[in-house]
Amino acid sequence: MTRSVRRTHRIRRTARVAGAGAAALLALSACSSSSGSDADSAGTSSSSVPKLSGQVTVFAAASLKESFTALGEAFEKQHPGTEVTFNFAGSDTLAASITGGAPADVFASASPKTMATVTDAGAAAGTPATFVRNQLEIATPPGNPDHVSSLKDLTASGLEVVLCDKTVPCGAAAQKALDAGGLELTPVSYEQDVKAALTKVELKEADAAVVYRTDVKAAGDKVTGVDFPESAKAVNDYPITVLKDAPNTDAAQAFVELVKSAEGQRVLTGAGFRTP
Repeated sequence: MTRSVRRTHRIRRTARVAGAGAAALLALSACSSSSGSDADSAGTSSSSVPKLSGQVTVFAAASLKESFTALGEAFEKQHPGTEVTFNFAGSDTLAASITGGAPADVFASASPKTMATVTDAGAAAGTPATFVRNQLEIATPPGNPDHVSSLKDLTASGLEVVLCDKTVPCGAAAQKALDAGGLELTPVSYEQDVKAALTKVELKEADAAVVYRTDVKAAGDKVTGVDFPESAKAVNDYPITVLKDAPNTDAAQAFVELVKSAEGQRVLTGAGFRTP
């Protein structure tokens, strides 16, 4: 049974990093003026890398939007004369764009499978490195009005649930979690990336969505998160690589090093990601 819902206009959300992520961003900015070992590990020491300039184009999974936006701002402060631009979307869409010839410097995927699309095509400059992991969570409207407490609850008649498309890492992970619980779920819609699924709940166009913990955290009080044990069976590794035909190789490598550095990891874990 499907019940009608009142649509509201979409709200453009500015990128932000919650809690420890914001503090880590301040630390990143402070590091730009220091010459200590932390700056070296982030690729900012003038003695270890050439002076960087120009645009760096990063294709990144939608779930990385808040943390990578913060890291991009920090990178620009550390390297005056650079500009980091992002294309956030479903990892499968980004991989297809890269193998189709779209110009980009860095690719950060939400799963090894979608990264393999790029590496198998010979489009990566080296071996991708896993930099974080992410786990699923159920997102409900604030206060959890339908009292969802488990993954099984999402199969209840009359509950409008959205999932990511099965070709997208968050969708593949959701299906893996459902399989682990021996559950079958037919959503009211499949969304092209995790942010689109979350937005359905934020706008009260759905009663629940299976998304990442990081997305629930980034949404703040716009949603309520519900953990479920099956999510431990569907943890996603996130790999990152410089691309073979990167227009700005030096800056691309420096951005990847920032992501993997202690400072970058503090931003990412502050946003809810797990270390590899």
